[in-house]
Amino acid sequence: MTIKTTPIPGLLIIEPRIFKDNRGCFFELFNDANFHENGIETGFIQDNVSHSVKNTIRGLHYQLAPYGQAKLVQVMKGRVLDVAVDLRENSPTFGQHYAIELSDENKLQFYIPKGFAHGFRALTEDVVFFYKCNAAYNKEAERGINFNDPDLAIDWKIPVGESIVSPKDEGLPSFEEAEKNFFFHEG
Repeated sequence: MTIKTTPIPGLLIIEPRIFKDNRGCFFELFNDANFHENGIETGFIQDNVSHSVKNTIRGLHYQLAPYGQAKLVQVMKGRVLDVAVDLRENSPTFGQHYAIELSDENKLQFYIPKGFAHGFRALTEDVVFFYKCNAAYNKEAERGINFNDPDLAIDWKIPVGESIVSPKDEGLPSFEEAEKNFFFHEG
């Protein structure tokens, strides 16, 4: 696997090693030893799958500390615009976001550590989205930020009126109003 850094500390793009031949392809979805050798301590305990139709926007979701979740996300079918927002106080990129296109074709994975809000938009008609989490879902710690917050200025590459968003996500607070309790730690 190849690990690529992003402009936001801690967010990583993982490019798996893909073996192709006339039958198709094979690659490891996850190998804890490889992540550990590359300094990524995961402790994944839960796998989740979501299915979305085109133009669905899910997010921006996170859980407060100490229930924060690191995630390793990948698209199994279709394409998404995946977004992570830095919520770590005193981070040099606090309040900034990073977006990447993930697809079943590019097979890229996106590692999102604790302290980030996460969301995605389905770019194709049928999206199957897979993510590993290092902490279980905790309803009391669940929080979110409105995907359309003008201060974040995320370009979802679709007019807001054409997106499909749950009432719950539409009612999420702005970045400024959202409860956050994460801190940036160097290294």
